[in-house]
Amino acid sequence: MATFLLTGCAGFVGSHLTEAVLARGDRVIGVDAFRDYYARSLKELNIAQASESDAFELVEANLEDVDFDRLVDGVDGIFHLAAQAGVRGSWGDTFGIYARDNVVATQRVFEAAIRARVRVVWASSSSVYGDAEAYPTAEDTRPRPISPYGVTKASCEYLAGAYAASFGLDHVALRYFTVYGPRQRPDMAFSRIAQALADGSVFPMYGTGEQTRDVTFVADAVSATLAAMELAPPGSLYNIGGGSETSLNEVISVAERLTERRLRVHREAVASGDVRRTAADITRAKTELAWQPMTPIEQGLRAQLGAAGIPTQG
Repeated sequence: MATFLLTGCAGFVGSHLTEAVLARGDRVIGVDAFRDYYARSLKELNIAQASESDAFELVEANLEDVDFDRLVDGVDGIFHLAAQAGVRGSWGDTFGIYARDNVVATQRVFEAAIRARVRVVWASSSSVYGDAEAYPTAEDTRPRPISPYGVTKASCEYLAGAYAASFGLDHVALRYFTVYGPRQRPDMAFSRIAQALADGSVFPMYGTGEQTRDVTFVADAVSATLAAMELAPPGSLYNIGGGSETSLNEVISVAERLTERRLRVHREAVASGDVRRTAADITRAKTELAWQPMTPIEQGLRAQLGAAGIPTQG
């Protein structure tokens, strides 16, 4: 039985990863700050199943001041998924929160991993690419983020490289591309579409709906994360995408067809920091991690709608 420290354990991807690690017979020391970015009650529901396991220990703490030496004592690896998420909220006065929760917290995780001499697999983001120079976008594409959130994730990548070069940090960075599925954060588009379909409210669409994302089902993101801990060479960087570049309009069309409901849409201006397109070249992850996404958009969206209590057809 191995033991892993897992930050952000009560979040969207973190809670699914926690369950996957427990399911294979390992222990999880889960850390979450339960920030008020969204309701604590939702995060408590996220970890309800994990909390029933004797192999799960929950530590409620802020990463900027937690006692890492105690947390990493005896662990076999670290999954670092905790972060302040969201592109639109990263501008203005709130940037200090992003700098603290993304950059400063990640620097402390790297220091702890070095002291414990363990690998850290951590969540970067496709936001580091901004409006990329080429599509599909490969990992060696020059980062040029266009949001403060993306800047914090790019900063963490440079930090990881510095610690690897100077102190031998064993790390693997994963650039997740728009993860969706059950428990997705309520501020994300798929969740807001599901909510609007459920209660008849209006879905605010930023832009024309023709902007595209390479959407990744959460189970596929989790399997890639587990593979990275076991198989990746030290210092590796991977795109983790779903292989299905889809426009927002296409997502809405699939959701309406599955639910046989009509979504009420209100169009608004494109939000600052939103990119026009994402498309992941996942050749490296397929080759080095023996991984590939398995969930087509219709199947994944059906699972998310079902988890939200919305009946689907077909």
